[in-house]
Amino acid sequence: MEEYAIVQGRRLRCGYTTGSCAAAAAKASALMLLTGESLALIKLQTPKGLTLELEPEEVLRQDGAVTCAIRKDAGDDPDITNGILIYARVEKIAAGLELVGGAGVGIVTKPGLACLPGEPAINPVPRKMIRQEVEKVAVSCGYQGGLRVTISIPAGRKLALSTFNPRLGIEGGLSVLGTSGIVEPMSEKALIETMYTEIKSRKAQGRSGLLAFFGNYGEDFSRDILHLDISQAVTCSNYVGELLDYAVYSGFTSLLLIGHAGKLIKLAQGVMNTHSAYADCRTEFLALAAMFHGASPALGKSLYECITTDEAVRLLKEHRLLEEVVADAMTKIDFYMQRRVQGKLKTAALLFSNKYGVLGQTKEAAALLPLYRR
Repeated sequence: MEEYAIVQGRRLRCGYTTGSCAAAAAKASALMLLTGESLALIKLQTPKGLTLELEPEEVLRQDGAVTCAIRKDAGDDPDITNGILIYARVEKIAAGLELVGGAGVGIVTKPGLACLPGEPAINPVPRKMIRQEVEKVAVSCGYQGGLRVTISIPAGRKLALSTFNPRLGIEGGLSVLGTSGIVEPMSEKALIETMYTEIKSRKAQGRSGLLAFFGNYGEDFSRDILHLDISQAVTCSNYVGELLDYAVYSGFTSLLLIGHAGKLIKLAQGVMNTHSAYADCRTEFLALAAMFHGASPALGKSLYECITTDEAVRLLKEHRLLEEVVADAMTKIDFYMQRRVQGKLKTAALLFSNKYGVLGQTKEAAALLPLYRR
C-alpha cells in the first residue's frame, strides 16, 4: 500500500486492517466462484475512502466453492498480525447470505462486546464490508442464490494468546477489526505532538475554551446525540494528563472532555493515561462504589468481573444503583481533573455510553455545553 503518514519527522507507510483483508478475500472468492475467472488483483474501497488493490493468494477451487487469502500488511505500524494470511471461503447455498467464523477467528463468550456471545469476533464494520462486497458481486453476476462466507485465520489461535482477547472473553483466535479499513502508523510521541498542534491551532484562532474527545466515539456521540459543533474539537487519544497540562500552558480558561465510559471512568481513580497497557481500573471502581452504596459482595464481584463498562452499567441499572455510583464517579473525575490543573483552568467532563446514552456529568459541564451547541 502506497499511502504514507509523517510521524516524528519520518515518512511511514500506512497499512490495512484485518477487516479489509477479510472483505477483499471474500470479494475475490465470490468473483472467482461466480465468474469462473482468475484474479491477479482485487480492488476494495475502504470506509476511509481509499481504494486498495490487493493480491489474492492460495486460491483453492472446489465444487461450488472458492477459497483465497489476503496477506495482512500493517505498513510501518508495529502489529503482531503483520504478514499473516486471512482467508475467505465462499460457497453456494440455497438462499441468503451467511457469515461464519472459521479456524483462528475468535468466538465471543461474554456479553458487552461489539458481537454477541456465541458469535465470531468479526466486528460490525468488517461485517458490513464483507456483506456489501459479496452482495455487490452477486448482483453484478446476476446470481440469485445464496452464499456462505467463512472467514478463517490459521495463525490466529496462537497469535491471540499475545493479545487482550482471552481477557475480554474472546476465545480461540483473533478478532477481525477495523473502522476505517486503514492502519495509520502513529507513535505515542507523535500522537501527543499532534494533539499539541491541534491545541495551538485553536488558541491561534482566538478560542478560550477547548472541547476534547478521546476519539471517534466521543466525536460521533457529541455530533449526533448531543448536537454539538465538533469542528474545532481536539482529540487526546489516551493522553488526558498531557491534554490538561497543555491547555493550562496555552492559556485556555475552560476545557470540556466528553468520553465513553470505557475511557473516562478511569479518571475517577486518577488515571491520566487511559491506555489499557497502563491501567484498567474501570470495573474495580464501579464495584467498590456500588458496595459503598449497599451492593452485596456477590454483586460487587459480578461488577468486578464485567468485561465492559456497558455490562457493568446494565447490572447497576438492574439493582437501582447507577445514579449513586455515577455521581461518585463524576465527583472523583472532577477532583482529579482539577488537581491536575491546580485550579488554573475550569474543567468539566461528560460520561456517556453508546448503549445507555449520557450517564453523568461534572458540576461545570452544564455551563460549558451550551458553548458548543450547533
